[in-house]
Amino acid sequence: MTPERGGCTLLADEYEHCRAITARHGRSYYLAARLLPPERRRAVHALYAFARTIDDIVDGVEGVEGVAPADPIRAARALDDAAAVVDSLGSDAPARTDPVFAAFTDTARRFGIPHEYFGAFLDSMRMDVPGTPNFRSRYASWAALGEYMYGSAVVIGLQLLPVLGAADGAEPHAAALGEAFQLTNFLRDVGEDLDRGRVYLPQDELAAFGVDDDLLRWCRERRSVDRRVARALAHLIAVTRSLYRTAAPGIAMLDPRARPAIATALRLYEGILDEIEAHEYAVLHRRVTVTRTRRLALVAREMPRLAARPAVRTPSPAPA
Repeated sequence: MTPERGGCTLLADEYEHCRAITARHGRSYYLAARLLPPERRRAVHALYAFARTIDDIVDGVEGVEGVAPADPIRAARALDDAAAVVDSLGSDAPARTDPVFAAFTDTARRFGIPHEYFGAFLDSMRMDVPGTPNFRSRYASWAALGEYMYGSAVVIGLQLLPVLGAADGAEPHAAALGEAFQLTNFLRDVGEDLDRGRVYLPQDELAAFGVDDDLLRWCRERRSVDRRVARALAHLIAVTRSLYRTAAPGIAMLDPRARPAIATALRLYEGILDEIEAHEYAVLHRRVTVTRTRRLALVAREMPRLAARPAVRTPSPAPA
């Protein structure tokens, strides 16, 4: 462990490992986090790296050390291992030697993040593992999808509130922002998810526009966009935008030094919806992204506001 100015002790190498994961896989997230004070930025990197590592294991992503792609048995074991780490947060047990788990444990303890949020996240990840009792590859309705998104999205927003210095009452806004981010990802990645045998969009909403799995596969294989699919996606984008509107007032409830980062993250992710619309909903056969130029422009827009605010000392609820 390496001492840092201000008296805190941080796991420098472990947090650097988490920073690299965030930079590699969460470009918009990483750019927004750069606007945070250093200690909070590192905490965001650790929380992101924990969630991303588990998600990649469950999805069977190539290159995840020690986990074979699409191996449900090993994925289930990895989730059990992560659950053991979460269970240890309430004790004085030393952090695991794994760099992500070590930085994650330090962050969760330092900021006093409620442990049940992490348990809910792991519960949702188990819903992605074939062969497990709670596995689901389709969601019949918003209510069914909401059960999944509570653990995969809502609690992600709630985890960040202690890190961002949120005032009381910010929880509904954070929950809405987590759902909005998740739905944006679902809309962007619908083609890739289909290849994994999953559809993270409510089946009844799709059916209302005449869309089913066969039509989605036809669009992906033909590299085409059927007007029924376009209408369904337009509707779901409108729903997602309403969540961003619900989330936006919560930014003013954060510590002033955290507001530019979250405002930027909101704009970056909502920009993905703009790109989906600009590409006429062609998400089933291509990955839509916000250009690097636009991402940097959004970050630059917040810099003067950040510079105009006085520095605020980052609280450390739990000493290292």
